[in-house]
Amino acid sequence: MRKILIVGATSAIAEATARVWAQRGDKLFLAARREAPLQSVADDLRTRGAAYVGTQMFDANALDQHVSLLQAATEAMGGLDTVLIAHGTLSDQTRAQTDAAYAMDEIHTNGLSVVHLMGLAGEQLASQGHGAIAVISSVAGDRGRQSNYVYGSAKALVSAFASGLRQRLSKQGVHVVTIKPGFVDTPMTASFKKGALWAKPEKVAADIVNGVDKGKSVVYTPGFWALIMLIIKHIPEFVFVKLAL
Repeated sequence: MRKILIVGATSAIAEATARVWAQRGDKLFLAARREAPLQSVADDLRTRGAAYVGTQMFDANALDQHVSLLQAATEAMGGLDTVLIAHGTLSDQTRAQTDAAYAMDEIHTNGLSVVHLMGLAGEQLASQGHGAIAVISSVAGDRGRQSNYVYGSAKALVSAFASGLRQRLSKQGVHVVTIKPGFVDTPMTASFKKGALWAKPEKVAADIVNGVDKGKSVVYTPGFWALIMLIIKHIPEFVFVKLAL
């Protein structure tokens, strides 16, 4: 039985992942900003078989709340061995290009708040000698592109931080899994035209659970994104700058 803290628990990917864990009978502690959706998700997970479901209102940008969240989850579940960090926003690149304050807020939400919580969770799990952290980054962090480089730069920070944390904590019994989804059909992307490269949250959730169970390091989801991003990362810069990506 895992004792799992899920941050950003009302996101489509986090909810789909929580359902898998609930059906396995794990203990869950959910954190999110909006109370009504949070309680709705919690009620659903209880009916699906979770051994325990606790909740806490949480603003990830309030860094001073991070320690107390970890403490609350640990106390409520009688321990903590798994953390899924899934909060974030989808940045408006056009606005970010002319509104510096907005751009910095997006980088704080999608980057700084994530690595702050990762670091704290990592220290707690390392102190007990075991545990797992799964953090949702993005394929957008693999290379800056004109269409989403503010969001992508925040995710690049998350991926790089997770890589270093994984290397350090692997020696202390903690594994860190970087989740890199491609296009996912969620309420956050409702306005986007969908195509063959788009995945459902349930597919991403299955890959997250599998990655945590098997102690994987980096999980591209769906898996074909690993090849796509390998190609994109190796396009020479003098060619890349001319592309409309």
